[in-house]
Amino acid sequence: MRALFWLIALTALAVGVSQLGQLNDGFVLVQMSPWRFELSLNFFIALLLISFFVLYVVVRLLVNALRMPSMVAAYRARKRHENGVLAFGEAVKMLYEGRYSRAIRYAQVAVDGDTLPGLSALVAARAARGLRDDARERAWLDLAQQHDEEVRQARLMTEAELSLKRREFDVAAEMLQGLLKGGPRHAAALRLAMRANLGRKAWTPALQVIRQLEKHRGLTPEQARPLMRSAHLGNIEDRAGDAYMLGEYWRTQMQSKERADPQTALAMVNALIAAGDGAQAQKLIEQALEREWDSELVQCYGQVDTPAAPRLVRAEQWLKEHPQDAGLLFALGKICRQAELWGKAQSYLEASLAKHETRSAHAELAALSEQLERTNEAQKHYREAALLCGWRPDARSLRANNDSRYRG
Repeated sequence: MRALFWLIALTALAVGVSQLGQLNDGFVLVQMSPWRFELSLNFFIALLLISFFVLYVVVRLLVNALRMPSMVAAYRARKRHENGVLAFGEAVKMLYEGRYSRAIRYAQVAVDGDTLPGLSALVAARAARGLRDDARERAWLDLAQQHDEEVRQARLMTEAELSLKRREFDVAAEMLQGLLKGGPRHAAALRLAMRANLGRKAWTPALQVIRQLEKHRGLTPEQARPLMRSAHLGNIEDRAGDAYMLGEYWRTQMQSKERADPQTALAMVNALIAAGDGAQAQKLIEQALEREWDSELVQCYGQVDTPAAPRLVRAEQWLKEHPQDAGLLFALGKICRQAELWGKAQSYLEASLAKHETRSAHAELAALSEQLERTNEAQKHYREAALLCGWRPDARSLRANNDSRYRG
């Protein structure tokens, strides 16, 4: 229909022009001495229109000829950009497929095409890390740094992550410090900061980051608990031997839910006992067991260097609620031995062995038997303790070991 419409319109226009031409009987006189030209008006108008069209075509040809170099350059740039876009997509695909050499080649094509050069350099840096090529990785990261106005945060995140893979925890922490100060604290950056601080044993900063992640749901409570425990154990180890610093850390730098962790409480108790603060260790054990019973923690109650009588009363009260707990029976045996209640000590230790056989219970019974001058029983328990340690000595070496112990 459209073609038919145009055909009718052009036909009507031609008829109209021919009718106007027949009605027009004017002429044009051009005189250039000694020549004189007389043209019909219709022919002159037609000649004028044709001349204008020819002049227009010539001018356009000249203009296009002059613009040809810039047009060719623009065409080449456009094709290079299109190729770069395709190459960038292929580089990302090759990176995720684990084809690192191809990813680097495609990334180079994208950079040459000036297509997202910063991101292309980061893709190539990750691929170089996959190839364990430190030199090329550094070169690509330097190239990405030249486009920091485009990819600064992405570059810092990438450098931090790659540094963690190389176990360069201090470098990663420095990168993340600049990132967290200069931009939003998102969960991915905080996770990397947590790994960097744990790796370089900066326990207090690591603990702060873990708490932030848990608060903002970057970590579940189940994920945060063992990480917090690791940080607390590191801080406890750093303060080992200083009872005052250990007590201050427990009271002021640990939250109540963190103090409720049995393994953390056990590490603190052992550190306080080693530092010679038995009273504080005893108080901590009693408070922890009131919150949650722990068989391993109650064993330390027998190692505390405080008066035995109050501890014996308290432990026997616990025994009414936990009569089958081997750890509590072991602690009662040690306390009775400290109080020189030999018979009760032996009864509690043997009851602990009946519930759960441990090297510590055998060793404690062996020491008690030595005190009571029961040599055969002492040898038996030393042998059982050695077997639980995985040793397999023959009878002669074990007898010689016991004889040297007695002489000592």
